[in-house]
Amino acid sequence: MNESLLLRCAGRPVGRYLFRPELEARLSPRPYLHPLTTLGGVRVTEEMPGDHLHHLGAGVAVPDVAGRNFWGGRTYVRGQGSTELDNHGVQRHTGWKLRDPDGFVEELAWTAGPGELLREHRTVSATELSPGAWALDFTFSLTNTTGEDLSIGSPATNGRPGAGYGGFFWRAPKEAGRPAVFTADADGEDAVHGHTAPWVALAGDGWTLVFAGANEETRRDPWFVRTEEYPGVGSSLAWDERVPVAAGRTLVRRILTVVADGRLERDAAAALVRKAVSA
Repeated sequence: MNESLLLRCAGRPVGRYLFRPELEARLSPRPYLHPLTTLGGVRVTEEMPGDHLHHLGAGVAVPDVAGRNFWGGRTYVRGQGSTELDNHGVQRHTGWKLRDPDGFVEELAWTAGPGELLREHRTVSATELSPGAWALDFTFSLTNTTGEDLSIGSPATNGRPGAGYGGFFWRAPKEAGRPAVFTADADGEDAVHGHTAPWVALAGDGWTLVFAGANEETRRDPWFVRTEEYPGVGSSLAWDERVPVAAGRTLVRRILTVVADGRLERDAAAALVRKAVSA
């Protein structure tokens, strides 16, 4: 049975967090947020869509942690391409440090095979920005608990150019038309995908999401963006090089996501990001 909690913002429900979902092993079971909505009630996440069953709302997914798949689906193997492997890991909820209506602090264990690879400290909160917008503040800290050095990779680091996904990822709903994607000075998937920017906006039918790195390490990560094949945005941990995590060391990333009713223009998106960062 799925176990979940309701996330509220200014007293209104804006999402559900499944912290013990029932999922097949090949989907790399993990906690995730779905559905998330605007304050006006428009749904802005997708769960297990037909094009990618392992896309689970908004959360953290990594395709290669020391060769283990915490993303779900097939694994990209150099010289072979996407390959079905029995290498899927699990992000397991182990307890709460804090649990309030508008957020929580959670502990998780990233396990694969017989042991734990990473221990995660996750903080999530919801803050109202205006009558038509709220912000999701999502921080994850990954500590290597193996006693040995390990590294994080992606399909790109394993030989598939441009596929440097892995980290915080938000799967948006597929609509009749493609969503617009833009930054402060660029428009379109080709111009935004694989580049760094203070923020990136994804705007669909009656909704806009604006993603911003909220610490220095996150701001250095390129954005992974899809609008043509499917709508989704992620902050990439290992865009073109593996990221080492030494024994006992911790990697920290923090993403702020503005969730707004309506289709925002560039200036309005930038103003809401500034407000979210200062909130």
